[in-house]
Amino acid sequence: MSTADLAREFLAGHDVGGTDPLEFLRARFDAGLAWVQYPVGLGGLGLPRAEQPEVDQVFADAGAPDNNPRRIGIGLGMAAPTILRHGTDEQRRRWLRPLWTGEEVWCQLFSEPGAGSDLAGLGTRAVRDGDDWVVDGQKVWTSMAHEARWAILIARTDPALPKHQGLTYFVLDMTAPGVEVRPLRQITGEAEFNEVFITGVRIPDTDRLGAVGEGWAVAQTTLMNERVSIGGQAVPREGGTIGIVTDLWRARPEVRSPGLHDALLRLWVDAEAARLTGMRLRQQLAAGQPGPEGSASKLLFARLNQEISSLELDLLGEEGLRHDEWTLRRPTQVDFAGRAAGYRYLRAKGNSIEGGTSEILRNIVAERVLGLPQEQRADKDVAWKDLPK
Repeated sequence: MSTADLAREFLAGHDVGGTDPLEFLRARFDAGLAWVQYPVGLGGLGLPRAEQPEVDQVFADAGAPDNNPRRIGIGLGMAAPTILRHGTDEQRRRWLRPLWTGEEVWCQLFSEPGAGSDLAGLGTRAVRDGDDWVVDGQKVWTSMAHEARWAILIARTDPALPKHQGLTYFVLDMTAPGVEVRPLRQITGEAEFNEVFITGVRIPDTDRLGAVGEGWAVAQTTLMNERVSIGGQAVPREGGTIGIVTDLWRARPEVRSPGLHDALLRLWVDAEAARLTGMRLRQQLAAGQPGPEGSASKLLFARLNQEISSLELDLLGEEGLRHDEWTLRRPTQVDFAGRAAGYRYLRAKGNSIEGGTSEILRNIVAERVLGLPQEQRADKDVAWKDLPK
């Protein structure tokens, strides 16, 4: 029986309209139809990842409730693959089901005020105290921290080792005493991002992912999946922001000019090349873990989003300068399609920063994809505590 047939069989036994949405999603997870490539008992059937789109389409065609993936994207795209690869059996059973159903939102506590592009230079400390770790530090640019129940966290557990070696990876309860979330108002006027202060927070050792001191290796799983989830999403032809601009071009002949026509055609071709590259990347993912190629997709995504949103303003002229509102809000998801052109232009500026800056991603592509000589790093073998702060 195909996975699509399994989905239809499930729907025959679960009334889409008469079942509580959360109970429906829990049952779908238990049936292995959440992410079919995961093991049996953890939302999957141990099947190839390539079969998941067919399952999703069957549920979408039936009008079944979904898990609002935009709201829980960090959990789905970053936390879940990391938990699956590095977590214990107990941790997988404990976290994956409510993560996928959307009962528990996740956020990512990686970047710090002094450790953004140089993430391995982070200074948040975790000190062992019996069966717990006591954590102190500050994280920044944390999407969804104001909604999150759990966070994936990297902290320094041995400052006497070089910066990449003295890190450990944890899962932090965002409701624990000592966790404070403050909004960061962005250029759009909203506070989608946050800064998080961690003061004397106790994390049980059972909430550690991977071995002590191997946090950087665990974090690579998260980062590679993050870049794929941002830059390698499945979209139809003329989907995303390029579709918004082409629709505008067709509907408003008065805004056209030969120069803008050339710019639109160039970006349309780039967007189509990016879409096809994303398809190939997802096919590679079906065969294993994501590699550094995801960094190239995310790099291209950021450039295209910024150039396309800029072209949209050029087409609209002074009309495009209007911004829908400047009220401080703390949104639960980023919605490019449902907002005005001014919002898209402003919000796209963050695409080259979030999920790894474009400068860092160019280094990754150069060194790990193209095989160019590595950049000289004078701090590579120096203990973190001896580095200039």
